[in-house]
Amino acid sequence: MQSQLRQILKFRDARDWKQFHSPKNLSISLALEAAEILETFQWTADNKVPKGKKKELELEIADVYYYLLLLAHETGIDIDKALAKKMIVNKKRYPVSKARGNSRKYNEL
Repeated sequence: MQSQLRQILKFRDARDWKQFHSPKNLSISLALEAAEILETFQWTADNKVPKGKKKELELEIADVYYYLLLLAHETGIDIDKALAKKMIVNKKRYPVSKARGNSRKYNEL
């Protein structure tokens, strides 16, 4: 991930875009890119990636990752550590004995 972040920062800095990358702006961009993932599935009849849309989906997922890495960088958050902490919380909220095969939220289990 560090090499990916370095690549992103090099790309951004070469274009002098840091000035636009406030946490607010990055959050908005992240949300917009995540919404574009939904467009891939809009008007589909099943839950599968529509034929011929996998490359588009791949690019949208990459955009989300791009903005997520930048947002974490700009706010000083270590994504790997944050995920590890969140998984501990999730294990407590969703014990296998209650959550297995169940899609309800933790406060409804």
